[in-house]
Amino acid sequence: MTAPKAPVRKDPQEPQGARPAPDDAAAPRSAAARRTRSVRRARRASATSARRAPLALAVPALVAVAFLLLPLVGILSRTSWGELGAHLTSEESVQALKLSLVVSLWSLGLSLLLGVPLAWLLARVDFPGKAVVRSLVLLPMVLPPTVGGVALLLAFGRRGVLGPWLESWFGLTLPFQTSGAVVAATFVAMPFLVISLEGTLAGLSPRYEETAASLGASPLKVFRTVTLPMVAPGLVAGAALTWARALGEFGATITFAGNLPGTTQTLPLQVYLLLQDDPEAATSVSLLLLVIAMAVLVSLRGRFTGAVRGAAKEVRDEEPAPVPGTVAPPSYASGERWSLHAELTGFNTLTLSAEPGTTIAVVGPNGAGKTTLLRALLGLTDRSYAELRLGDEEVGALAPHRRGVAWVPQDGALFPHLNALANTAYGLRTRGVPRAEARREARAWLDRLGVGHLAHRRPAQLSGGQAQRVALARALASRPRLLLLDEPLAALDQTTRAHVRHTLRTHLAGFGGVCLIVTHDPVEAVSLADRVLLLEDGRTLQDAPPAEVTRHPRSPWVARMLGRNAWQGTTTPEGLSLPDGATLVAAEPLPPGEPALAVIPPEAVSLHRDRPSGSPRNVWPGTVRELTTVGSRLRVLVTSPQAPDLIAEVTPQAGAELGLADGVEVWTSVKAVEVVLTRT
Repeated sequence: MTAPKAPVRKDPQEPQGARPAPDDAAAPRSAAARRTRSVRRARRASATSARRAPLALAVPALVAVAFLLLPLVGILSRTSWGELGAHLTSEESVQALKLSLVVSLWSLGLSLLLGVPLAWLLARVDFPGKAVVRSLVLLPMVLPPTVGGVALLLAFGRRGVLGPWLESWFGLTLPFQTSGAVVAATFVAMPFLVISLEGTLAGLSPRYEETAASLGASPLKVFRTVTLPMVAPGLVAGAALTWARALGEFGATITFAGNLPGTTQTLPLQVYLLLQDDPEAATSVSLLLLVIAMAVLVSLRGRFTGAVRGAAKEVRDEEPAPVPGTVAPPSYASGERWSLHAELTGFNTLTLSAEPGTTIAVVGPNGAGKTTLLRALLGLTDRSYAELRLGDEEVGALAPHRRGVAWVPQDGALFPHLNALANTAYGLRTRGVPRAEARREARAWLDRLGVGHLAHRRPAQLSGGQAQRVALARALASRPRLLLLDEPLAALDQTTRAHVRHTLRTHLAGFGGVCLIVTHDPVEAVSLADRVLLLEDGRTLQDAPPAEVTRHPRSPWVARMLGRNAWQGTTTPEGLSLPDGATLVAAEPLPPGEPALAVIPPEAVSLHRDRPSGSPRNVWPGTVRELTTVGSRLRVLVTSPQAPDLIAEVTPQAGAELGLADGVEVWTSVKAVEVVLTRT
């Protein structure tokens, strides 16, 4: 048997929860732990010091807080808590409270009815006198309330500008009536809603509304289904401030509507009267108004975030389970065909025509006019105007939502308040497709693009590539006559891009309209497009099949996009004279004296450690400056004092045999038959 262990004696001076001293093996670990804790404490102290306010700023800030807090402390300290219930439940207080609620709620309703459209107008429309209108909105916020009451009296009183007409035509008298109290509260409180909502609308990108219009939604439908849901938090905040301000309105009300018990005497007016006869009751009623105001302000932040969470949960709960995607997307086999003819005027003149089923890749450097072209076809820009005919119908004079032109912007512009399925069905629903059918077709498109399992996720829950595929499905599902895609595959990884490119190519093969794809990817331009439209400074530089553009690009930018070397110069009897004085020999020279572009494939450039001998007619010394791997090839950038920079492609084995590395001196050679000259 094992002998029992002797009990461990505890030092009576040792605390109950104390740990035994560490042994020698644990000592290094304890020292390391102490050092880690010391570093953490130092970091926290440093961060606290960095956040510490300078004394010259902290003292005035604390004085300001005290200045705002002391009046509230005064009300709390002077309240007769034992008589608070009696003061607040008196007949006069209850009557004034009910009237205050009626007036403030009516004022809120009027503010929403009039202020929301006004805020949208100020945020979205440029018109003469906009600054004056905004000043009028702000005026009640800075105007003394009693002056506002006098102004209302002179406008709507019996001897005012509009008062006699209101009384004779409608029998409506505003002064000294409950309706007058509502008008006074609305005049003072509505600016809070307008300013708050205008700021929210100004921060909302117009892309969402423009995308909705391109999917067929009318302006009113866009406002109702896209704009309002997206600005709901700002609207709720503005409405809360408006209601609180209307509830506490005093000066304009007493001047314009009077102080009649049961008719216009709201709680603030009752406080004014109670101060003369019963100061303790006045303090109690003031405390009630203070509590209401503080409750609104404190809950405003929670309402701001809670509204978004609640809306998301409500949609998830209401949405039924998706119907399996057994319905194939439309193949456009109905015989409907839409050709394209557009004449664009504005920053430049451009004519574009295409037969049904044509896909055009629009390429060009930044600022070439690619996005302006798309927005002109959509009718969303003032920079350029498009006379647009789709099929036999002139649509250039129609509103964007009536053109049948669908658009996928660079960032997708998915509506954040709708899930992926509702986003995809949006265009179908705007065209009157029944809800069940629209959802089935939308689900089929999502399945086809590999994101059907994400149908009930919001855009914020999608990756960039997933969101781009949903945006593409939404545009394809809307049954457009003209499809505009702005970098549709830019956010996808290589594997997904190949899959989506195949799906898009399959769809476009049966598409009865015309598709324009803005892209910087040569693979997309070559594999998806029937034609490549090269723009530069808003004009057409080249419009040809991809094979022709690949062999004879007319722009250095396009040549480099395609991975070619491109040199500009002037033609000579032998080839091309370069700006630095060098001469490039070509097997098929052009007539001399013309501006031209020499295109040299990287694989046609040979590299040597010694000057080559033999047939090459273009030979320059150079220095290796960069090596990159592209697939199974090695791309080598060579700089030379005798010629422009040149890119060569060699196998990794050849690179190893030549000992290529940054800074290595080499010779480059290009055969004359490999140089292709194109007029520019």
